[in-house]
Amino acid sequence: MLRTALRNVLAHKARLLMTTLAVLLGVAFVSGTLVFTSTISIAYQKSAEEGLTHVDVAVRPDNDADASGPGAAAYLGQDLLTEVTALPGTGNAIGEASGFAALADKDGKLVGSGFDARGSNYYPDAEGEDARYPMASGRAPEAAGEVALDAKTAERTGYEVGDTVRLSVNGPVREETVTGVFTTDDGNVAAGGTLVLFDNDTAQSLYTAPGAYSQITVEAAEGTSQQQLKDEVTALLPADAEAITGQQLADDQAEVIKSQMSVMQTALLIFAGISLFVGIFIIANTFTMLVAQRTKELALLRAVGASRRQVTRSVLIEALVVGVVAAVSGLLAGIGIAAGLRGLMNAFELTIPDGPLIVTGSTVIASIVVGVGVTMLAAYLPARRAAKIPPVAAMSSVHATATKRGLLVRNTIGSILAAGGGALVLAGINQNDKGATMGLGAAVLVIGVFVLTPLLSRPVIAAASPLLRLGGVSGKLARLNAVRNPRRTAATASALMIGLTLITGMTVIAGSTQKAIDKLAAEAITADYVVSTANFTPLAPEIADTLAERPDTTAVSPLRMAPAYLDGGAKDEYLIGVNGDSIAQLFDLPFASGSFDGLSGDNAVIDTDMADKHGWQVGDSFGVTYEDGATGELTVTGVYEANEMISGVLLDNATITPHMQRVQDFQVMLSTTAGVSDATKSALEEALGSNPAILVQDRQDISEDIAFAFTLLLNILYGLLAMAVIVAILGVINTLAMSVFERQQEIGMLRAIGLDRRGTKRMVRLESVVIALFGGVLGVGLGVFFGWAVGEMIATSMDTYELVLPWGRMGLFLALAALVGVLAALWPARRAAKLNMLQAIKTE
Repeated sequence: MLRTALRNVLAHKARLLMTTLAVLLGVAFVSGTLVFTSTISIAYQKSAEEGLTHVDVAVRPDNDADASGPGAAAYLGQDLLTEVTALPGTGNAIGEASGFAALADKDGKLVGSGFDARGSNYYPDAEGEDARYPMASGRAPEAAGEVALDAKTAERTGYEVGDTVRLSVNGPVREETVTGVFTTDDGNVAAGGTLVLFDNDTAQSLYTAPGAYSQITVEAAEGTSQQQLKDEVTALLPADAEAITGQQLADDQAEVIKSQMSVMQTALLIFAGISLFVGIFIIANTFTMLVAQRTKELALLRAVGASRRQVTRSVLIEALVVGVVAAVSGLLAGIGIAAGLRGLMNAFELTIPDGPLIVTGSTVIASIVVGVGVTMLAAYLPARRAAKIPPVAAMSSVHATATKRGLLVRNTIGSILAAGGGALVLAGINQNDKGATMGLGAAVLVIGVFVLTPLLSRPVIAAASPLLRLGGVSGKLARLNAVRNPRRTAATASALMIGLTLITGMTVIAGSTQKAIDKLAAEAITADYVVSTANFTPLAPEIADTLAERPDTTAVSPLRMAPAYLDGGAKDEYLIGVNGDSIAQLFDLPFASGSFDGLSGDNAVIDTDMADKHGWQVGDSFGVTYEDGATGELTVTGVYEANEMISGVLLDNATITPHMQRVQDFQVMLSTTAGVSDATKSALEEALGSNPAILVQDRQDISEDIAFAFTLLLNILYGLLAMAVIVAILGVINTLAMSVFERQQEIGMLRAIGLDRRGTKRMVRLESVVIALFGGVLGVGLGVFFGWAVGEMIATSMDTYELVLPWGRMGLFLALAALVGVLAALWPARRAAKLNMLQAIKTE
């Protein structure tokens, strides 16, 4: 039986090729994902560890410590650094002052993405050097107006010692002279980020405060362990600071990297699972058809003494061979995919640290288990069906077909699953379980529809009859062939259905959410422009002052945020500072009671959620403890409905600013006499120094940013789901090719009675298109339902959300489904047309 199974595999190489490819693609996706994420994760971990080579203990503010006032401990003082340096276990101690620093290239454009652009201090030791940043050329910055650049940034921008660079830390443009180029093990730089060094005093004035640091790193003296040094340092620390060993820092960073990679890995593996799930249909279909074609052969084996178990085993051995070949090939292909993805990221300047491709033992095992397991699982039912073929069937090419009772049971099970899945989806709309119930319901509903597809195929395909009539006799034959074996048609169409369900659902959700946010921005913001930094770090107050001084400015308000304790509480809540005399001209918020009028002094407006939480209403007063520990009392003069743009307690900037440890804005809103125009926008950008780190956006710009984010996400998802669609195409090709093989005698008869080669090709193509459109209709229908359900869940937290059906895109998806059918039929149709009619008629 083993030799028989192996001969069958070799005898049906062409038939099994598509099945092998389907499994191979799924396994390649899995192995590629595991190799890619492992490679990135380990590269970042090693890079982070290299950056901590000289750190045995780090001292930093303890954000969780009890403090005398709201807000986290901000900085560490020079006195503490001096004391830590004097400890017997300290070999070297460095104070760090770092933050955002956006560097412009020679064309005035921002270097990098902005989120990985950093600045820090050069902290010289007794010999005038900072061991973290050895100079490759030039010298370290020593005074204001001087900076040093990391070697990688200098290389890609072309800056050299003596050049003048433009950069921004918190808004205003700074022109600095490059005095040196340094090398570093900083993981951010290794990953494509930028690092600009200032002298110590300048960095403190930019990022902390004079004589203050954001972190102190300590290197242990010879013979002192990290734990011993930590114990010494801890004894000196105030209540709002903490000491962490270098090993713990490395472990924490590794855990963060692992967590970030886990999210990416999970997302990619979900799509790999979808591809494999689609592949199951193809494998099951393939083996079902192979078993049907070998009815006489298997029955003869039974007649000469083979047991049912042996017949089952022979089919499963074929599946095992296919699975092993596909798994090994998929693993190798996955390694190639991982290498390609890393190269693609580097090409798009999403640089990752250097390092080898990491192929772990778990990746190899997972690839083999997935490839072989999926193939064996999908082949099991056809194998059992093969074992049930009675020996008497050897006398005839026909064996028992599905009974009406079997179809009734299938339809009953499918109806129960579909109804139950739909009920779970509806139940999940208002449940706060992060979509778990809805996700389970969606999976059950898809399975239920799959089980019901044989029942659904006849009416759906019948609806296409008027179009098929345009194909004449070929069209009529195509329709009859498509409904001849509903189970096969259903299994083939279901593969395409799953991909289109996900694509349609995500398109509906993305389009509806984008429209809701656009509407929200249009309704809530009446300002002409919103000014912020490229990575949304705080702005210096000089930006708002510069804009306010312009003669064409009609209203301006910086938005400031500061932690506070409210109504005697001990948990941080946030106050939002605005210009009380102009905020009404910049925001249009619906008020439940009161208004922006009188927003000055100790008056405040609050959102409805806060009013309900504390039981406050207009006229009530509540206590407040500001960031600096000062206390006061605020009076509610308005209650507004919050949205995604603004929420919380709003009060006048003149009230909140004196209590802020560091005065900075997270946005500036303004309106001008000319309103929104390209000329006005350009004038504002020039007034701010044509700063690449500053974004001046009108509502259309904000909308386009949102649209870009959704479009980028959708394109990524479309690309990932393309794998499932490719697998579905292979399934259609496989089904048609085997269907042509099964119907050789019939096709030969049709050719003999007058159907020409062109008509034969048309018949196979139309059959393929009908099957693909059947899957497309089901997929689009399910996708719209899921998109609506998820949208209803989103609408509970976003008032402006409303369902938007992308009719154009849905029509495009159906057109693509038809195109899939046409492409998939090319080879089978050509094969059918080339059949020798006399030989085909003689085929048994």
